[in-house]
Amino acid sequence: MTSGTPDVIRVVIADDQQMVRQGFTVLLNTQSDIEVIGQAVDGLDAVSKVAELEPDVVLMDIRMPELGGIEATRRIVGADPDIRVLVLTTFDLDEYVYEALVAGASGFLLKDASADQLAEAVRVVAAGDALLAPGVTRRLITEFSRMRDRPRAPLKERVGDLTERETEVLALIAQGLSNAEIAQRLVVAEQTVKTHVGRILLKLGLRDRTQAAVFAYESGLVRPSGY
Repeated sequence: MTSGTPDVIRVVIADDQQMVRQGFTVLLNTQSDIEVIGQAVDGLDAVSKVAELEPDVVLMDIRMPELGGIEATRRIVGADPDIRVLVLTTFDLDEYVYEALVAGASGFLLKDASADQLAEAVRVVAAGDALLAPGVTRRLITEFSRMRDRPRAPLKERVGDLTERETEVLALIAQGLSNAEIAQRLVVAEQTVKTHVGRILLKLGLRDRTQAAVFAYESGLVRPSGY
């Protein structure tokens, strides 16, 4: 598995629908490297269960009673930035995509994902990578298109801390390219890209590639087109 990923990924599933919780639990527990250690019935329960069980990954529904998934994500990541939240959504154009990313979610997963897609999504975010499906990326770009007139001067100054190549890599991250795809585009080794990504996150004070993508749009480095 990817360096930095635990031998067994411990997961908490937060969803107010019992069938969803049970179904995902059964699917994930068939994987030798993934274990579901808890279930939560709403956002408040999720915050409590995560504090108690300290999982590696939380599968988080957005629309739940008592406390929604966005605020629950914000509280969980605020208390422990090392915990990765994978948001569950019914539609890839969910209206809360942007808010969830800003709250600290590491990615999105459609509820109709296959067993293989579910397991791989958990592994991806556990390894510290972002998971943004093309449809979710489109929604994110649309949101930034709506926000394009907001002032961005302070963020632009932070972009200036990056080298020319790091800036180039950041722009490609925002376009949804993986490390392998960026390496192919720039004709460099994938390990070189990983090094650039690490330096970008460090210099900008970001926790993962998802936040890097958000930053690239908010700073004006990447501008939406065709939306």
